[in-house]
Amino acid sequence: MTLVDGQWNGPILDNHFHLDRVGRYLDAAADFQRVGGTDLVLVHKPDFDNLPNSVEEIRQAYENTVAMAKQVRLECDLRVRVVLGPHPAAWVHQCASLGVEESNDLHLQAVELAIEFCEENLAVGVGEIGRPHWDVGDEVFNRADEVLIEMLSMCKKANVPVQLHLDANGEKTNREIAKICDHVGFPRFGAIHHHAEANISKKFTHGLTSSVVVGRDSIKDISDSIWQNEGGFLMETDYMDDPRRPGAVLGPKTVPRRTQTLATSLIGRGLDAEAVLRAVHIDLPEALYGEYE
Repeated sequence: MTLVDGQWNGPILDNHFHLDRVGRYLDAAADFQRVGGTDLVLVHKPDFDNLPNSVEEIRQAYENTVAMAKQVRLECDLRVRVVLGPHPAAWVHQCASLGVEESNDLHLQAVELAIEFCEENLAVGVGEIGRPHWDVGDEVFNRADEVLIEMLSMCKKANVPVQLHLDANGEKTNREIAKICDHVGFPRFGAIHHHAEANISKKFTHGLTSSVVVGRDSIKDISDSIWQNEGGFLMETDYMDDPRRPGAVLGPKTVPRRTQTLATSLIGRGLDAEAVLRAVHIDLPEALYGEYE
């Protein structure tokens, strides 16, 4: 039994967590572990002050993320999966500095390299890729979709899941991304909408996998919409580990604490909290990323 007296005693996974050697780094991971966290999905964090301009520089940045994951496993007693990829905000900045064609080529090469890391079992997925989250105008936005189509086509061929960084336009965004997935034959299930809203109904998600950023009001919204959910959902903090923004987006302790709050909410509604939390923290991550090695 992983649910005893209303308390979840099983694994707890934060599906989108950044670390930075100049941030809190191991202390942040240790905070997560101390409050019951067991599993992190460590997502590559670009250095926007020093973006890579070559494949070799991208490789070095990826290797740094992989090395951080290894150190966290050893020193914090956590299971850490790694997701690598080029951030869409970096693409926008590099379109301005390098030109559109060169930026496109560089980011497609970054995805190809991330896939190689997956094939070497150093990573489990590609991300975060997608769209800019701020108003960049229709022309740039449409170009971002064109690049995303190529990226998803590459990931489909490699059979790897993706974590998507998207604009915050609710159901409209999910509907558009679902159509793009269908266009390239990429499974909607494997398209993980990072920093997703807490409405997890199929009507809202359009079959994308929601990785819900579990802010203060998220548990009520999850509980309200779980009746209409298909395919499951994940929980995340999108912890940035940025010394300039302490605690952004949510702090390292949040997912373990929200997990217990969700258990209480589900039990109060007469739902099978153990089955839901097992899906969130064990079954769905394994279905997406494979069993932890």
